[in-house]
Amino acid sequence: MATAKKPAAKKAAAKKPAAKKAVAKKPVAKKAAPAKKAAPAKKPAAKKAAAKPAAKKAAPAKKAAKPAAKKAAAKKPAAKKVARKPNAAFMKPMTPSATLAAVIGASPLPRTEVTKKVWEYIKKAKLQDDANKRMINADDKLKAVFGGKKQVSMFEMTKLVSNHLS
Repeated sequence: MATAKKPAAKKAAAKKPAAKKAVAKKPVAKKAAPAKKAAPAKKPAAKKAAAKPAAKKAAPAKKAAKPAAKKAAAKKPAAKKVARKPNAAFMKPMTPSATLAAVIGASPLPRTEVTKKVWEYIKKAKLQDDANKRMINADDKLKAVFGGKKQVSMFEMTKLVSNHLS
């Protein structure tokens, strides 16, 4: 039985080089497609017909890209020797104002931790808008931090919170 499997493996191995030859031709076809798109738009039907075969040809090219991606992924950890250091400005403990201290506490915290604590408070009190999760509905404590606004975006929130840190 073991001898029967080996010839099958040889047949599969013989098919793989043929597939690689076909893949080598396909990137050439891909490069030709953008040149057609750059031409004046006189025949939109012809463009659609040309786009469909190009899409079909692109799918097998992805199979060839996967082994190359695995090799590249294997090389990346070897190239990464220096560990990334956090920015000192973000890690510096900041003292919150009295209004912000009512939400996150009075102890000095880095900016990153302040943001985490504010989000923790928002999630616990369910202050995110149901329709648009990027908007935060302020309760009494957060309204003081947000300068009296009832609703702010999450991006505006970080700007308003930073005004309360010193």
